[in-house]
Amino acid sequence: MPAINVGSTVTPGSADHIVGSGVPRRILHVDMNAFFVACELLRRPELAGQPVVVGGSAQRGVVAAASYEARQFGVHSAMASAQASRLCPHAIFLDGDHDFYGEISGKVFEVFREFTPLVEGLSLDEAFLDVTGAQRIFGDARHVAVLVRDAVHEQVGLPCSVGIATSKFIAKLATEFAKPRATRDHIDPGPGVFEVLPGNEIAFLHPLAVGMLWGVGPVTLQKLHGIGMKTVGDIAAGELRVLKLALGDGLAAHLYDLSNALDDRDVEPEREAKSIGSEETFSDDVSDALELRRQLLRMADNVARRCREHGLAAHTVTLKIRYGDFNNLSRARTVEPPVNTSQAIIAVVDELLGDVDVSAGVRLAGVSLRNFGQPESQLSLFDEPAKVANEDWRVASEAVDRIREKFGSDAIGTGVLDETQSTPWGPRRE
Repeated sequence: MPAINVGSTVTPGSADHIVGSGVPRRILHVDMNAFFVACELLRRPELAGQPVVVGGSAQRGVVAAASYEARQFGVHSAMASAQASRLCPHAIFLDGDHDFYGEISGKVFEVFREFTPLVEGLSLDEAFLDVTGAQRIFGDARHVAVLVRDAVHEQVGLPCSVGIATSKFIAKLATEFAKPRATRDHIDPGPGVFEVLPGNEIAFLHPLAVGMLWGVGPVTLQKLHGIGMKTVGDIAAGELRVLKLALGDGLAAHLYDLSNALDDRDVEPEREAKSIGSEETFSDDVSDALELRRQLLRMADNVARRCREHGLAAHTVTLKIRYGDFNNLSRARTVEPPVNTSQAIIAVVDELLGDVDVSAGVRLAGVSLRNFGQPESQLSLFDEPAKVANEDWRVASEAVDRIREKFGSDAIGTGVLDETQSTPWGPRRE
C-alpha cells in the first residue's frame, strides 16, 4: 500500500462532514483481527503462534478464518480448505463454532457501547462507531480509538484494528492500514489505529488502487483497467460519461462519488436483520436423507433461537443445497403466521425437501429465514389445531432458551426419533 501522510492538510474534496456546532464528524471503523481464530485461542491458548485455520477440514470445506501464521503461507478466508492444506501442510484445522463466536461478539459490542450508543454492526466482528459527541468525554477520536482497543483487549481478550475518518467509507479503508500484515518472512503487527484527518480525505484516497473501492469486484476491476483507470484518483479525474459507458449509470455514479470522498451516510445503530441463516459444508458428501434431515434440524434450531433472541418470527423459510459437483439448489416457502420455533421451521423444510434428490451427495446445506414480522403471542378459541400446536412449541422453545442461558448452549441439543417424527431437543451426546 502507498505511504500516506495523514497529518497533512489539503483542500477538502469531500462532502461537508461538519456536524452541529462546527465539530467534524468522527467515525471509527473497528475490525477484529482474525476474529474466529482469536475466539478459538481464548479457549485453546496453547495454539497461540500456530498456523490455525477455522472452517472445514484439511480435505473439505472453505476457510472461514486463518491466523496470521497461516497467512504467511498464503492461506486466506474463502479459500478451499484442500488448497489451504497444500499451502500450509502443518496447519491446524478447527471446526467453526458460530454460537461461541456470537457470544464473544456480544461481549465486544457491549464494550463498544461503553463509548457511544451510535454503534452499527456490519457483522460479528466489524462495526462503525460515531464518536463525534463522545470526544467531549473521552478526548479526541484517536484517543477514543486507543481506549476502545484497550477495553476490548482487557475485557474480552481479543485484538482489533481501528480506522478513523469523517465518513464510514474512508474509516473502513483506513482500517486496512491499521491491521497486522503477514508476509512469508514476518508478521507486521501494524499500528492498530490509523486516522485520516479532516480535510485530508482526497490526499489519502486518490493514490489507492481502484480495487479498494466498495463495489469493485474482479469483473469491474477488469473494466476499469480496460479504460485506463488504475487508481481512485484516475476515476475522480475522468469523465463520468466514460465511466457510465463502461459500467452502467448506477455503478458509475457510485464509484465516482466514492472517488471524490462523497459519503454522508449516518451510523445507524440496531439495524434490522434482513435474514438469519445457518449453513454447513460437510466433511463427506451426505447421501442419506435422514442424516441430512438431522443436520437441517440442528440448523433450524440454531436460526430459530437467534430469531427469538431478536423478538422476531419469519414468514419465509429457505432451504439451500449444494451438491458434490457444486451445482446449487434453493427452495423457499412463505408461511402464515410467521415462525420462530425449530418444530415449525423443520416442518417447512420437510416440505421443501420433498422433491430434493440427495442420492448424488450433498456437500453443503443451509436453512435461512427472512421477511420478518412479530411473533403471535395470543391464541383464540377458534384457532386451528396446527396453530395451537405451534404455540405449544413456542412455549417449550422459550423454556429451552432459559435452560441454555443458565446451563450453557450445549445443555440441550437437537435429535431425531425416526424418519417421520422429530423432536427439536434432547440431551447432548458426547
